[in-house]
Amino acid sequence: MKKKVLTFDNKEDFLKEFKKIMESGVPPQNVNVKLPNPDHELDHELEKYFKPSKLKFFTLGGGLTGCISGFALTIGTVLAWPLITSGKPLISIPPFIVIAFELTILFGALASLTGFFLLGRFPKISKIIEPEEFGNEFVIEIEGEGA
Repeated sequence: MKKKVLTFDNKEDFLKEFKKIMESGVPPQNVNVKLPNPDHELDHELEKYFKPSKLKFFTLGGGLTGCISGFALTIGTVLAWPLITSGKPLISIPPFIVIAFELTILFGALASLTGFFLLGRFPKISKIIEPEEFGNEFVIEIEGEGA
């Protein structure tokens, strides 16, 4: 696999070259950027080329499942073992909201964690074990076809 590494000493040249590379049609997945410090200009530029995450749908699905499960659990329990007290209705929503809320948070968090692991693009182990040191330079690495 071909790999092209471009290094820059200042941010302006780096941003110009990055924009030129991205506009030339190189797939965003093949471009790796290393910075000496966080940069918000680059964040805004990257948003143009990457789609928003689908993680929010995992969280929404987990939250809705938890809420429905909370109400189903409490209503099902009351209907299975009815305890009539002072003529009050068996199914009373206000006390059930607490359980539904707790399960909404629990299922939403677990679904988010699952989505994070399924959708996450984790780095290769070889890059973690042997990291390259570029010091105070702005670096663009292009892998594959665009290199």
